[in-house]
Amino acid sequence: MKKWKINRSDEDLAGQFAARCDINKLALEVLTSRGYTDFDSVVEYFTTAELSDPFLIKDMDKAVETIEKMIDEYRLICVYGDYDCDGITSTAILYNYLESMSANVMFYIPERSEGYGLNADAIKRIAAEGAELIVTVDNGISAVEEAKLIHELGMELVVTDHHQPSDVLPMAAAVVDPHREDCPSPYKDLAGVGVAFKLCAALDGGNYEIVMEQYADICAIGTIADVVPLTGENRTIVKQGLEYLKNTENQGLCKLFELNSLDKESVSSTDVSFRMAPVINASGRFGSPITAVKALLSEDDYDAHNYVSRLIELNSMRKQTESEIISEIVDHINKYPQVLDHAALVLWGRNWHPGVIGIVSSKILDLYGKPNLIISIDDEGNARGSARSIHGFDVFDCLRYCSELFEKFGGHECAGGFSLKQENIGALCSKVYEYADRLPKAPVQEICADKLLMPGDITVENVKGLRALEPFGAENPSPVFAIVGARVLSVIPLSQGKHTKIDFEYGSYKGQALFFSLSPERACFKSGDRIDMLVKLDINSFRGTESVSIKVMDHRLSGVKQERYFAAKQCYERLMRGEDLPSAYVQKMIPDRNELVRVYKYINSASRTTLDHMFMSLGDDSMNYCKMRICVDIFADKQLVEYKPATMSISMLEVNSKVDLEDSPTLKKLRSML
Repeated sequence: MKKWKINRSDEDLAGQFAARCDINKLALEVLTSRGYTDFDSVVEYFTTAELSDPFLIKDMDKAVETIEKMIDEYRLICVYGDYDCDGITSTAILYNYLESMSANVMFYIPERSEGYGLNADAIKRIAAEGAELIVTVDNGISAVEEAKLIHELGMELVVTDHHQPSDVLPMAAAVVDPHREDCPSPYKDLAGVGVAFKLCAALDGGNYEIVMEQYADICAIGTIADVVPLTGENRTIVKQGLEYLKNTENQGLCKLFELNSLDKESVSSTDVSFRMAPVINASGRFGSPITAVKALLSEDDYDAHNYVSRLIELNSMRKQTESEIISEIVDHINKYPQVLDHAALVLWGRNWHPGVIGIVSSKILDLYGKPNLIISIDDEGNARGSARSIHGFDVFDCLRYCSELFEKFGGHECAGGFSLKQENIGALCSKVYEYADRLPKAPVQEICADKLLMPGDITVENVKGLRALEPFGAENPSPVFAIVGARVLSVIPLSQGKHTKIDFEYGSYKGQALFFSLSPERACFKSGDRIDMLVKLDINSFRGTESVSIKVMDHRLSGVKQERYFAAKQCYERLMRGEDLPSAYVQKMIPDRNELVRVYKYINSASRTTLDHMFMSLGDDSMNYCKMRICVDIFADKQLVEYKPATMSISMLEVNSKVDLEDSPTLKKLRSML
């Protein structure tokens, strides 16, 4: 179960704003819940920011001067990119622009096996091909030693990047990065592709008109994919880029729409995030990023079809590999349930594909709500890892705490990467657990809703009005609403039970809600139950009729006291970790006979259930999560039930003889602690 936070919107203030503009009240209520509490800030939100002069970025003039000299003298320029979507789109834009300027140009993107950024072997190969200038995109700001090698080999270097610089900048003709302390550019949050886009504009004399027309579609994709804040200039780039994307003439993008069954005319930032960017990224994860660059540069329908088909095939391989790794992790947790008793998880496997362990880490975070480190070990005993976290557990600080065990590491509060030797993984586990235990409070994954939805809010007109808040992305997420106390009228399976639809009643409103990837058997509710839901709203169009579409992100039975749930869950985990607990705590954990009977009867009547569902049904002042879990442990000890910790599922086992629960190791352990 995830923690819910429902923000309060200011209906009166939203009403005042609505009287002064043509934005509907529901959209304005979302903004007030996000802190837009004066009309000027609302106006600023909806005002398209002007893209600032590209020459305001430090060293942009030097970069233009260096590149133009190379173009004029027809000396070979190498655009050096990165293998993720941001780096791929950056490479495609700058390469195509330089080619259109009749430059002698090539591009190079390292394979994932080479690692991120400039590397010595690649630099030597580029020099051997006759290049005299390397221009980096989406990398290079930390390549201090590699820059020296470029100089020694007689080449020049222009760095364009958007990552944070260190104290020492690389030796280069120009270092273009808005995050430089001495950079006067007013907007700092550009993606790598945004910096490359501005370089093209600078090469065009500072005019954005042509580069916007030619590259805004690709730039929008890279910006959305890199999860930079969709505020200010990024919002402008993405908003205009999505409009250009609807009419794109780029052969590769047209084929991506066609082969991925996407509607160009209604494409949104969400489509880019979940349907387009992962396909482009797949080339850097499973194949070669060159495939994606060539797809974006294709001018031939046949070639574009082949390249994009290959990208979609690679993306399918990526999904399959993720599924296999997660399946291994689930099996491991079921075998070693104590893994879940820690505030952070450390999990590893042999030859897990390094291109997907970051995605796997994100999915494990979503499944278990805990910071985690996912590690792949190769046959030579080298290990590479990715980490993902939630607010309250700083991944970079954790990695720094374990730094003596790593060969390399980096990251920020919620994500990181590292490499180490296999023999250090055990020590890493201990250090991560030690770091987590030092935190004043175990972090809890949280879903935030913008407001409590009223029955009268759910109208086609209101939901259409939410589109004014687009494009959605980092720091401007798609609105989430809470529906509390809805009564389930009927439960309908969809797609052979893979998904669920309900008819429900919410005050004066009657409608339907969709639960994707949830079978009716796994739902916590049945007809007649009252439930709470966190939902996203959209519009369905069918045969000319429009209706509100309600997609459920999370749900629970009404009346759940979540603070008690998390407090008792963490208490159970402390007990399992062997921490000293006051005798009074332990005494309250031990269930009496009536409580054991109550839990057993519930499991027996449900046939198959989960701990969370049982808590929603049975949790009260005397029966908290901790005691309920201990009841299940006692039954599992005596083989009355089967409990699978990876999914929290509980099912009855056949019993052929009388069972004495007093012999349960769990019960004996608790009593010995008194």
